[in-house]
Amino acid sequence: MTSNRWRRQVSKLFAMYVLASLVPVGVLGMVLVRGYNDEQLERGRDQGRAQAAVIEQMAIGPALNGADLSLRLTDAVRARLESATDLAVFKGSVSHLRLRSFLGNVAFSDDGSVVGAVPVSDPAFRAAVAGETNVRILDGPGQSPTTIRVLRPVSASSNGETTGVLEVYLPYDAIAAKVAVETHRAITRLSIGLVGLFAVLALISWWTTRTLRKNAATHEYDSLHDSLTGLPNREQFRRTAEDALARARRGEHGALVLIDLDHFKEVNDTLGHHAGDELLRVVGRRLTESLRTDDMVARLGGDEFAMVLPRGGRHQETVALLNRVRHELGEEVVLDGVPLQIEASFGVCFYPESAETVEDLLQHADAAMYQAKHFPGGVVVYEPATPHHATHALVIQRELRGALDRDELVLHYQPKMELGSGRVSCVEALVRWQHPERGLLLPAEFLAVAERADLIEPLTSWVLRRALADYRAWTAAGHDWSIAVNVSARNLTSLKFAGSVGRILHEADVPPDRLHLEVSETALGFDTELAGQVVDALAARGISMSIDHFGMGFTDLYRLCTTGVSEIKIDRTFLADLPGSKQDRAIVRSVVDLGHNLGCLVTAQGVESQDVADTLVDAGFDQAQGYLWLRPCPWTEVARVFGAAAPLTATPTSGAEATQNVPAQTMCENQGVLR
Repeated sequence: MTSNRWRRQVSKLFAMYVLASLVPVGVLGMVLVRGYNDEQLERGRDQGRAQAAVIEQMAIGPALNGADLSLRLTDAVRARLESATDLAVFKGSVSHLRLRSFLGNVAFSDDGSVVGAVPVSDPAFRAAVAGETNVRILDGPGQSPTTIRVLRPVSASSNGETTGVLEVYLPYDAIAAKVAVETHRAITRLSIGLVGLFAVLALISWWTTRTLRKNAATHEYDSLHDSLTGLPNREQFRRTAEDALARARRGEHGALVLIDLDHFKEVNDTLGHHAGDELLRVVGRRLTESLRTDDMVARLGGDEFAMVLPRGGRHQETVALLNRVRHELGEEVVLDGVPLQIEASFGVCFYPESAETVEDLLQHADAAMYQAKHFPGGVVVYEPATPHHATHALVIQRELRGALDRDELVLHYQPKMELGSGRVSCVEALVRWQHPERGLLLPAEFLAVAERADLIEPLTSWVLRRALADYRAWTAAGHDWSIAVNVSARNLTSLKFAGSVGRILHEADVPPDRLHLEVSETALGFDTELAGQVVDALAARGISMSIDHFGMGFTDLYRLCTTGVSEIKIDRTFLADLPGSKQDRAIVRSVVDLGHNLGCLVTAQGVESQDVADTLVDAGFDQAQGYLWLRPCPWTEVARVFGAAAPLTATPTSGAEATQNVPAQTMCENQGVLR
């Protein structure tokens, strides 16, 4: 329901409320006025009754002096009656009066007329004969009260015996004037009261309808917006997308974009949900500020956002816009004192050429978005050839569960070289997925889904068991290599993890000191307290811990000193320009000195050239690993290249010599960023 429709309904409701309150107020006013008029008329009758009694007792009775009205009155009695009534008639306090016998005969009339006398059969006359007083207000020609007629018994003697009926007509004008004044005064007070009552009811009505309108607007806003970020929600996004497609049928071209944050679950698991919520608010604000005024951004749920770009029909301009948005989104943000860089994947579907329904748009953009997770630029445009089944998260989640059950995962290993002796000291286990349809998949294809689907714990357990089984195999073959296994930040959020690793070691009958667990510096730096407790628990069991990608995160140096960390691995970023950069060499030497002073081995990652290897030796590194020596392969390949009987005795002195030591067929895959 639109806001305008709500306003119309609320206005109609207010009008109905006003009318509904006005009708009873008006009826109440009419009833009160009518009652007051009736009351004033009754007061007029009472006044006429009292006045007639005074006339009968003070004038008529004494003038009759016992005369019988059934007989002809004497001239003397008539004279007394005329004398007693002339003044009242003259002054207008009496309009007309008659004295009548019980049989109805007119014994006396102030003007001598008998016309208009009340018939004997009239109930009012019979009531007067019976001793009652009857008062009636008579209407004149204009149907307004003009006269009060009173019929009452007449007592002509001192004993109180009635002898006839007094029929007296009193003018109502004076009474009416007094009644009118009092009625007007009462109606004025009543009107003011009723107007006040109506004003109060109208105010209540206005406040009620205003509250209803605000509640309706709030309800409508809440139903169409995300409570956390304030952005339009999935329903509003769908409406906007449907409107855009309707305009597309009239010739407008645009684009729909799905956005998914990378590694968001890691933020939630380590910094906490409050930090995750704040990160989502920052993302929503940055996306809104980066777009044009007629573009629309919505939060669909979780860490998934979407955009509708009505003027996004030009592919190159739209991709350029999204690259700019992604760049601005990636600016550093500090959460709980921890600096983070926001990374996101963008999937784009243009309409109407690629889809004509919202469902198709979402499906195509979703496919492109999951492709973008493996694309360096992070922005991928949907093409008809984009596979849907292989990139959809729910499908990957289902297939990964099956892969664990069917034992489709495999481990490849990369050796760590002792730079002093040239020997292999340890091999690092790197998980791969031998997919039955898509071949060998690197971790970047499925680890993010494993994190989202709570599969990381069973995946870690599988890797540990398989790696320890392989350790027993190469140990039996005469290779004295320890084993390194990567673990997730999620593993370090449970104090039960150390016990689980201990049980797996016991089941495999492998000494704890032969296992090294590697965790990224980012993961260790998030929840320092809890991660430190888990690392300490592992160290207490004799299991050493390595910090992977050191220099790319935000490790608490105090925690580094107090936890059981035995190795730090310098990220490959610092090695790329190492031979020719004095600044990088100075940084690397400082990190090596720091590691050694903390009692840790220092290992270099991603070594690809002999010049870098030579510089590492000069800088004091203990170990190194990288493509210079061997790409990740099954352990049997590692054993074939670095046999137990003939280990490397020195670091290769040239790239050509290194290549001779590593057969071409062993360089079977590219190392993924995620392992």
